Amino acid sequence: MSQKIEMVLRILIGLLLVNSGLNKFFQYMQMPEMAEGAMAFMMSMGKTGYLFPTIAVIEIVGGGLLIAGRMIPFALVILAPIVYNILMIHALLDSSGIMVGIMLSISLGWIAWNRKESFTGLFE
Repeated sequence: MSQKIEMVLRILIGLLLVNSGLNKFFQYMQMPEMAEGAMAFMMSMGKTGYLFPTIAVIEIVGGGLLIAGRMIPFALVILAPIVYNILMIHALLDSSGIMVGIMLSISLGWIAWNRKESFTGLFE
């Protein structure tokens, strides 16, 4: 049962992240309205010129790995900073999307916990 739940979570999270990454390149979906502080933060990140493409590539690669069921611990490690920042942006700057950050954090945490033996080397 646990493996089926993990597979569903991996596919849903993977699809969400691949879609988000592709949208950063092709802008086929409109960005939702944001609070002023969140908008200022996003604009400053966009002005760097490299940050959004980097985030997009990480989302596409990490999401694709989750969907494919390959190198899942690696995918979790590269996606952890992205998911953390999604959670913090919504917790501190724009609470309208906080549920997405919470659900992503819980889901990735659950998958990581089920694969905790893969991470023992990180904590030695």
